Amino acid sequence: MEYGPVALWLVVFLGLGVVALPLAARLFRGFPDRGATLSIPLSLTVVGVVAYWIGHLSLDAGLVAGLLVLIGLSALSLRGLDRTDFELDRFVGPVVVFTLAFLFVVALRAVDPAVHPSGGEKFLDFGLLKSLLRSQALPPEDFWFAGEPVQYYYGGHLLTALLMKVTVTPARYAYNLALAGFFGMVVTAAYGLAGAVAAARGRSAPVAGALAAFFVGFASNLETPGRAVLLVLPDGFARAIAARLEVELAGLAASPGAFSYWDASRVIPGAINEFPLFAWLNGDLHAHMMSTPFLLLAAACWFAYYRTPEAAFRRRRVLVFGAVPPIVGLLTVVNTWSFPASVGVGWLAMTFADSDPRTLFPRVGDRLPAGGSRIEREALRTGVALVVAAVVLVVGIAWSIPFWLDSASGRAVAFLPDRSPLGALLLVHGAFLALFVPYLLDRGRRLLDTATTQAVLVAIVGLVAVAWLADAAALAVLAPLLVVGWLVLVHRHDTGRAPSSTAVSDRRPTESDGGVRTGTDPLPAVGFETVLIVGGVGILLLVEFVYIQGNAGPGRLNTVFKTYAQVWVLFAVAAGAVGAWLVDAHRPDATAAREALTGRWRLAGRVLVGLVVVLASVYGAFALTDHFTSTEGVSQVDDPTIDALAFVSTTHPEEAGAIEWLDARSGQPTIVSVPSCYCNDEEALTDYHWVNAPSSLTGVPTVVGWDHEVGYRGEAAYFERVDDVRTIYEGSPTQRAQLLDAYDVRYIYVGPNERLAYGDVDFSGLDGVSVAKQWDAVTIYRVNQDRLST
Repeated sequence: MEYGPVALWLVVFLGLGVVALPLAARLFRGFPDRGATLSIPLSLTVVGVVAYWIGHLSLDAGLVAGLLVLIGLSALSLRGLDRTDFELDRFVGPVVVFTLAFLFVVALRAVDPAVHPSGGEKFLDFGLLKSLLRSQALPPEDFWFAGEPVQYYYGGHLLTALLMKVTVTPARYAYNLALAGFFGMVVTAAYGLAGAVAAARGRSAPVAGALAAFFVGFASNLETPGRAVLLVLPDGFARAIAARLEVELAGLAASPGAFSYWDASRVIPGAINEFPLFAWLNGDLHAHMMSTPFLLLAAACWFAYYRTPEAAFRRRRVLVFGAVPPIVGLLTVVNTWSFPASVGVGWLAMTFADSDPRTLFPRVGDRLPAGGSRIEREALRTGVALVVAAVVLVVGIAWSIPFWLDSASGRAVAFLPDRSPLGALLLVHGAFLALFVPYLLDRGRRLLDTATTQAVLVAIVGLVAVAWLADAAALAVLAPLLVVGWLVLVHRHDTGRAPSSTAVSDRRPTESDGGVRTGTDPLPAVGFETVLIVGGVGILLLVEFVYIQGNAGPGRLNTVFKTYAQVWVLFAVAAGAVGAWLVDAHRPDATAAREALTGRWRLAGRVLVGLVVVLASVYGAFALTDHFTSTEGVSQVDDPTIDALAFVSTTHPEEAGAIEWLDARSGQPTIVSVPSCYCNDEEALTDYHWVNAPSSLTGVPTVVGWDHEVGYRGEAAYFERVDDVRTIYEGSPTQRAQLLDAYDVRYIYVGPNERLAYGDVDFSGLDGVSVAKQWDAVTIYRVNQDRLST
């Protein structure tokens, strides 16, 4: 086990967090921990954004500039802070949570460290990382489409590459250490944000944070406990229930030995519904995982805005137009799917905050009509917030404009995909719904006092009936939550909270006016947790009707895959705050005690939270037991290690030496190897198999690699290169020379896959081509371009 790199990366992550503490305290000064739980992703945001822009000239210069800007911003942020902002007890919890989460994933990866191609995107992720390390400037060259910039979001891999430069760590170790770091960041961010949201509602921040950290770091959907229940039921009864819910009696439902960690991620037909524990068990260093800490960082900025008084005009504008757009820009490059959600949460936050969004543009806002009826006023507020959110979106895109010009690939919008069945929806989202439904029912009962709301609630009942008859399960289950959540947010001031006109002047907010309100201020019925619920439910409903077409999978597979990961972390934060209310964990001096559950309802709330925690832990118990005891699979190791390439010498020893030799070449010399789409009568060389390993494990670009490139470049461009590669291996000497020259090929790789695809190829008679290195199963030819052109 490589303990030195593990300790070094842990120290570097925590060190970056310490450097960013003053900046975090300035942005999140109303949070109980002064933003300490968000300081690591905040530091990487600053370094990453600066390095991304300057990195188009020089990556090394971008890294240095990013670190200097981080130090400079933190130094400037010290002004106006005092010792209370840096009390030691504020940082103990964040450090402990991050360290435990980081070491948890290190332990997971230590018994399964390989970047093998089966069951995930590890070849893509490792290849991106290695390609960035070979690049002097951005964008990196596409290692599966030589000579062209990568057509994929690579920001998370860029951050990993920057950390590798700081720690001088080889990619074979950094891959798994980065996985641990991103996991530690998202768990810690969820812990801190949920605690801040709960504290603003007068609830216990540690309890809410612990629940949120559980939902992000360990909880699963209800597929596994659901199958466990079917396993113990009588056979006939189990079959009847499975048929009604449209699920199969397979996996754990068939026998304990049939459990597979994979099943819980494929519950909704034609879609992927991952959750964090599955994703990190599977071990892809993939965009939808690396973006989650920064999505929560953006949500935390919106919560800071949500809690800022209207009179604190300058602070609100800094948050909306200064802090959020760079985060949105970084999210665009890390995972383009996440940047709309980060702005959507802001739209809701501005709509339902105490402060009127019109005041962000005083001269323009003063000219807008005030609105007459309650509905007109709320519609105006919602519309203005939407306009401001659009401005934030545009500014965020401006922060990432090189990505849109160099590496973004277009996709078409499509409508009305296959609908999600009821059983699958309840299994995937049931744990969260079990907490959110009683919470919103309790918060919403006071809405029955108004005739307008009563009419809306009657309309909800009609909507559910129509949706049920139309076999639209998602609409029937989720639409009521969306409407009730929206209504209780609209009526949140009716509980007596001081209106925005009584806000204090633009000075440094205290806990009573800029962050966590204490004392005798009355609390509204709901808070930011309901904003997150409404936002998450809105995304779930949206992907039932709209999806992005692509070649990553049929229909809406990839759309659900990438959006559900975002919904999970938003729901997890909300569940932490809601759970703290259900278990009646509140501060002794909180005025929220008047809203506390009492008697049997308090007992019911605690039982409900306990039951959800137990059920959501079943998957983790089975999966971790299987993970640490399994002796099967190419990736399992006898001695713990974080070496992602250790498996190559044991599973493919015939190519290990050749790949190591190729990896030692400097720069980005183009190679040619068989693409993944090639098939013959004996065996298919397709994605998720050992194919294109020479480029994927070294970052050395090949003329054409995995057919993922069809989704990025289109079929015509991809298969043109496929045909050219076949000609290089099988064509006449003149054809070979012309194509080797056209693609500026420096090395020709002839290994087992190339011989399987093209037969017993030989380049020894071609002028300008000579053997560079030879092993028993692999020959690498060197191409002299000068002699070829002659």
